[in-house]
Amino acid sequence: MTLAEKDCVPCRGGVPPLAGDELAKLQSQLPGWRVVDGHHLEKTISFPDFKSALDLVNKASAIAEEQGHHPDILLRWGSVKFTIFTHKIDGLTESDFVLAAKIDRLGG
Repeated sequence: MTLAEKDCVPCRGGVPPLAGDELAKLQSQLPGWRVVDGHHLEKTISFPDFKSALDLVNKASAIAEEQGHHPDILLRWGSVKFTIFTHKIDGLTESDFVLAAKIDRLGG
């Protein structure tokens, strides 16, 4: 099963964030996404105009609601920047990678 086919699992806290080989393995499945300081995933996607960028934000927002896992989104004319991490543990879980894969599947 690919990351995009999985569902996000709610984090109840008390688990350590991903690190090391486990983190590297998941990152290798998401070309274009960066793991920043071992803390969060980040990707900026360029568009030819504001409407196209907004369309992706709306589609990603629907996925986030469906999955119960919400990225930080910065919308600008011609670009969208996603920042994803699990706030409950202030770090990365598999669900963060699942959400990123689902966003990529939207055309991001």
